[in-house]
Formats: sequence, C-alpha cells, structure tokens
Amino acid sequence: MSATRPPEGARTAARQREGAPVSAGSIQASLSRWLAVQTLVGLSVVCAGIYAAISWGLAAKHEDEYRQHYEMVRHAIGDGSHGTVTDDEDDVQHKLRDIFASHPDLAIELTLSDQPFFAHQPATTGPTRWVWRDAPEGELTVQGQPLKARMALDVGRDDLMRERLGYTLIVTAALGSLLVSLTGFWLVRRSLAPLKLLAAETAEVGPDRPGRRIAAGAYAAELQPWIEQFNALLQRAEGAYAQLEAFNADLAHELRTPLSNMIAQVEVELGRSRSEQALREALGSCLEEVRRMSAIMADMLFLSQADRGAKARRSAPCSLAEQVQAVAEFHEPELEAKALSLDVRGDAQLAVDTGLLRRAISNLMSNAVRHAEPGSTLVVSIEPAASGVSISVQNRGPVIAPGTLERIFERFFRADAARTGSSQHHGLGLAIVAAIARMHDGRTFASSALGLTRIGLHLAHPPSRQK
Repeated sequence: MSATRPPEGARTAARQREGAPVSAGSIQASLSRWLAVQTLVGLSVVCAGIYAAISWGLAAKHEDEYRQHYEMVRHAIGDGSHGTVTDDEDDVQHKLRDIFASHPDLAIELTLSDQPFFAHQPATTGPTRWVWRDAPEGELTVQGQPLKARMALDVGRDDLMRERLGYTLIVTAALGSLLVSLTGFWLVRRSLAPLKLLAAETAEVGPDRPGRRIAAGAYAAELQPWIEQFNALLQRAEGAYAQLEAFNADLAHELRTPLSNMIAQVEVELGRSRSEQALREALGSCLEEVRRMSAIMADMLFLSQADRGAKARRSAPCSLAEQVQAVAEFHEPELEAKALSLDVRGDAQLAVDTGLLRRAISNLMSNAVRHAEPGSTLVVSIEPAASGVSISVQNRGPVIAPGTLERIFERFFRADAARTGSSQHHGLGLAIVAAIARMHDGRTFASSALGLTRIGLHLAHPPSRQK
C-alpha cells in the first residue's frame, strides 16, 4: 500500500523548518509579472484621474449653463435686476418662446399662483437625459405675485461622451499594460542575459583550472562586487588545493625516509640469525623512527586544528620573561653543548595559553641554537606594544637570503644545507610558531642581516583589551 504524498505547501513548509533552501522561482518571470502589475495599476490610476477630471469639468459646465440660462430668464421676465414684470403676460411668454426656441437642450416650467404660466421642453433625437433643478424662490415675480421656476438641462450627449471616454480609458489601460508587459519581458530577458553568460563562464573556472578568472569589467556594475568576491574565493580555494597537494607530497616525503630505514633495517636483521642484544638494538632504532613519525603526525594534527581556526585558551596574565626562563632551563644541555649564553631582555604581562607559548619559544630557541655560532649569545627580546607583545630570538650565524626568509614559516620548507642542518630536519618547528601566533590573533616576523638573524612572533591582546 503506497503512502499518501503530502501536498506541495506542506513539503515547502517542512523544508523551511529544516533549513533547506526553497526555490524562489524565476527572476525574469517575477520581474516581468511585477512590471506588468505596476504598469496596469499606474495606467489605471492615471485613467481614473482623467475620467474624474473630465466628469468634474462636465459638472462645472452644467452648473455654468444653469446659471447663464437662469440669467436669461430673469432678463426676459423683468428688467434684469429684480425680476419684476413690466410687460403683460403675453409679452413675457413671447420672449421666453424666442429664447428657448434657440436652445434645444434647455427646458423650463414656470408656475404662477400654482397655475401653469409657461412650459417648454423640446423634442430631441439621440441620447437624452433631462436634469431638473428648482430656481431660487422669491427672485421672480409677475405683477407682485411670486413665480416658481424649474429648469432642465439635457446632459445625454455629455453622458454618452463620458461613457465612451470610460471605455476608451479602460481599453487604453489594458492595451498599454499588455504592450509594456511584452516589451518589459523582452527588456528583462535581455538585461538578465549577462547572468546566463556569467553562469557559463563560472562553469569553466575552478580549482582544477588554476589561474583562470572572470573579468569583472565585462559585466554591469551591480555584478562586479559578486564577481570580485567569487574570484577571491576561487583564489583562496586554489591556495587551499595547492597547500593540500604540497602537504601530501611533503608528508609522504618526510615519512618515506623513516619507513624506508625501518624496512631496510628489519630486512637486514631478519636476513640472518641475530643475538638478543643485536635485536634489541634494532628494535630500539626502529622505535626511534616510529617516535619521529609520531611526532610528525602530532605536529600535523596541531597545524590542521590551527588551520581550521582554533583559538588559544588564554589563562590569567602572566610574566612572559618567566615563561622564557622556564623554557631556557629545558634547553640548557643544548646551550652548553655549543657554549652558548642566553640573554633575556624585557618583560610584559599578557594573557596567553602558557603551553602553546612555551612550545613556540622552545621551537624558536631550538632553531636559533641549531644555527648559532659556537660561543655566541642568544638574545630573547620581549617588547610590549599597543596591540600586544612581540617575542623574538636573535642568534649570530649565516645570513638567510631574502627569498628563503619569506618562506621559513612554511611547513616542510627546506633551506640550504647551511641553514637546515641534517637531512632529517622535518621543517615543522617554525610552521608551528606561525600557527601559535595565529591562534593568539598575532603574526610572525623574521629578519637577517649583518650576521644576525632575528625570528619571532607577535601576540595580540585578548579581544576585550584590544584598542
């Protein structure tokens, strides 16, 4: 038995609750539809305004005609000022007949003492609609008796004109909206054509095609910020791909040597009978190689966490000089072996991850001891600044070339033999220093000139103390 499929509305609501994207439809169709609606509403409002203005004009025209015809009746009945009859009734009626004979769209009814005095309503052809209105009482008199007047105006032709105007405006609004909708659809489609071109061009670039970018200048100004952001994202993605490929190659290269040594040694030891002591020595050598590989993997895991944006867990502010002295005690055997002395200059209080800080200082000292001239002095400088504290280790020794100096913080980077020492150097020490600096929102720096090499890191203040 098949399950009942929920309606589309329920599925859309479910996708919205789950955070899944819901299709918003076509931009082209939406723009065309709203442009048509806007045009129809706009033309309808304009046409309604025209119709209302014409209707108001016709009403004002009718009012003027009523007033003019009433004045003519007053002048025909009296002397034009008081409406008092100076002639007999027959003369008045004769004047009224002459007036209304030339006005086929005007009718009148006069009543004297509730008796008909004069009436006129011409026969008309075509549309007819008489609109009657009572004249003001007391203004017209005949021989001292009040005369009541009712006047009518034929507005049939004006009604016909207004009706035709209404139909014309309706058709104009409809046809205008249709025309604008068709042209708007074409214009919207033409305006959105660059988006299709952009989609096609975007499909042709990617990390697998390094170096290819989208030319932002060929598109509209509104699209250029999006294209620039996409190009920047593509550049970061290519950098990540390149870093990943280099990491895989370097890691394989670093692990290949200890693995090859272990395999060769085990094959040699198993090739013939060995004493227990010889086997112990062979196992001890293999254990050293395994520990070296384990250290490499631990360092790579740490760098991976730093690359994912992990931040240092800062403790309470502590003395950085005390941390340097604690690390120096651990390196005393190395310092004595090369007759090196240590000079710690400066101090500062800073909230840091003490474990990470000691690791960074230890790596800097190990690097400096490895390349320092025997009998020289290592100088550890602690320099407070507005944005944080800088810690550097300076040693006297071979000068590092500028091209090499720019890359010494890269993982697995190898300089020349004078700088790298033995071929077993895995090149992760300074890369870890750079990662620890990033975890403290800081940076690394290095300089080498006149036989002095200075390498260090800058640690920023915690976010609450940054200025």
